[in-house]
Amino acid sequence: MHRLLLEEEEGKPRPALLTDASKQEPKEMVKPPRSFWRRKWTKLDKRVAHVILLLHLLCILAPFHFTWPAFRVAVTLQIITGLFGMTISYHRNLAHKSFQIPKWLEYLFAYCGVHALQGDPIDWVSTHRCHHQFVDTERDPHSPIQGFWMSHIMWLFDSYTLTDKVSPKYSSDLQKIEKNMFVYFSKYRKPENVGDLERQTFYRFIHKTYLLHPMALAAILYTVGGVPFLIWGMCVRIVVIFHSTFMVNSVCHMWGQQHWRTDDLSRNNWWVGLTSFGEGWHNNHHAFKYSARLGLEWWQLDAGWYVIRILQVIGLATDVKLPSPAHMQALALNKPEDHLLK
Repeated sequence: MHRLLLEEEEGKPRPALLTDASKQEPKEMVKPPRSFWRRKWTKLDKRVAHVILLLHLLCILAPFHFTWPAFRVAVTLQIITGLFGMTISYHRNLAHKSFQIPKWLEYLFAYCGVHALQGDPIDWVSTHRCHHQFVDTERDPHSPIQGFWMSHIMWLFDSYTLTDKVSPKYSSDLQKIEKNMFVYFSKYRKPENVGDLERQTFYRFIHKTYLLHPMALAAILYTVGGVPFLIWGMCVRIVVIFHSTFMVNSVCHMWGQQHWRTDDLSRNNWWVGLTSFGEGWHNNHHAFKYSARLGLEWWQLDAGWYVIRILQVIGLATDVKLPSPAHMQALALNKPEDHLLK
């Protein structure tokens, strides 16, 4: 989720590729290995850490620059970038193709996600697809099998390991990438699982110009509302989206309930669902990752699904995928046979 400028590091040894762990059973959760702290941090790792730290530190100033207009801007942008951008576009539409919308609307929603500062669509979707392919194994980019903080945020600060987990076969032209100062990276090589996005000019353009877009938004907010708009509309909003997304990776693989036989650590967590527009129904999601609806029960609040449903009713969303009763019954744990989507 947060991609910084890629810098070539000549003469530095690369770690061996991780072995394919896709067939391993989920491991018991252990503390993060001490080698994570003892390793030599790359310039990329340090830049990711510095930017995330800076955003958090600037949030300390938020109470001193509070205004109701700035707060309303933050909430509005939270909905635009978090709900429409990350949840509906990046996750359900691009990563899982759980529904289809016209290209103009697809690109608009994806552009909203760009301003959440979790990376461009190509980079984010590649990491998320890898998570599902190797969930809760050593190849999972962010699993709590190595501890809560590793799955929550520390995985972002180990670029070489992340590269070998997500894109172990592809090799980028580092010299060419480095010439573009606006590429925002967390990995050192191109992914191999997002060919559908790489074939589209729009996503390649966003990939190459990523940093320009949140920088432009920050400039607009400062011009319109000064420091309060900048602090609340950028820093506070981005940090809130960071952790609401990160909690899905960490909290929802450690605490909550499992209703479906998924053979992984995914959990349904209602309060994460509230803070992440419905993404907290994570066991539901891992059971039926193709589903546009994550809150499968009527009481499982899912703002992302409500928007998709509205788009479907007005004819903008088509091919909306939902789990079949037969599939639900096959994966159900202690559920009655007549359990259907309500």
